[in-house]
Amino acid sequence: MKPNRMKAKLASGAPALGCSVMFPSPQLVEMLGFAGFDWVLLDCEHGSLSPADVELMCIAADAVGITPIGRPRTNSVIDIQVLMDRGVMGVQVPHVNTAADAARAVAAVKFGAAHGRGLAAGTRPDDWGFSGSAADYIRKTNAETLVIVQFEHAEALPNVDEILKVEGVDVFFVGPSDLSQSLGFPGNQTEPAVAKAINKTIEKIVRAGKTPGMPASTESVGKVVTQGVRYIYTHAPRLIGAGAKAFFAAAKG
Repeated sequence: MKPNRMKAKLASGAPALGCSVMFPSPQLVEMLGFAGFDWVLLDCEHGSLSPADVELMCIAADAVGITPIGRPRTNSVIDIQVLMDRGVMGVQVPHVNTAADAARAVAAVKFGAAHGRGLAAGTRPDDWGFSGSAADYIRKTNAETLVIVQFEHAEALPNVDEILKVEGVDVFFVGPSDLSQSLGFPGNQTEPAVAKAINKTIEKIVRAGKTPGMPASTESVGKVVTQGVRYIYTHAPRLIGAGAKAFFAAAKG
């Protein structure tokens, strides 16, 4: 397993900027790397990616020096493990509402007697078994992989302080879309109750000395950075849409 540049960047305090991709395209991952993004989110929860697609997109990510993060369908060891074995450098785990949920996510990513992840040597992140011993692979994996947990339900909000204490979680991500729906205002992130929940949760994460995460658009990314958020991504269709809008506007003069 290679060193995780994104983990090092987050540890330095700098924002790590990514882009979410929901459909199979190693070529798009390659473009995002050349464009300068730090990481790419391979979204298996909402997208159409198979494990084989994820593996090819991880190969493309490694080739251009961009960090691949997978979003599993669920917070289960099977769904997480299949992405880890394809070569993602971490997972962004949905629907984490309790400290036990967060601990389960960590256990599915890391190796060890108390953990839930099955150990298979000779996988792609193990360099197919050609680069060292199983002990080396285990040590590097536990040191380099990232665990991101998502707060996206009203049920999680009273438990944020306890979840922040869970060992092994690198990033605490606030999902505004699902949170707005859970709070009774689907899609309305500017509703005062939703905005207050988002801002209060980000403040708690920052105050605890942890790394917060959120999605952002071109219009909102500056504000998100000033809030102390360091794990940030936009969506590929938004990038294409913004570029198209600027192109059409320029054509019209």
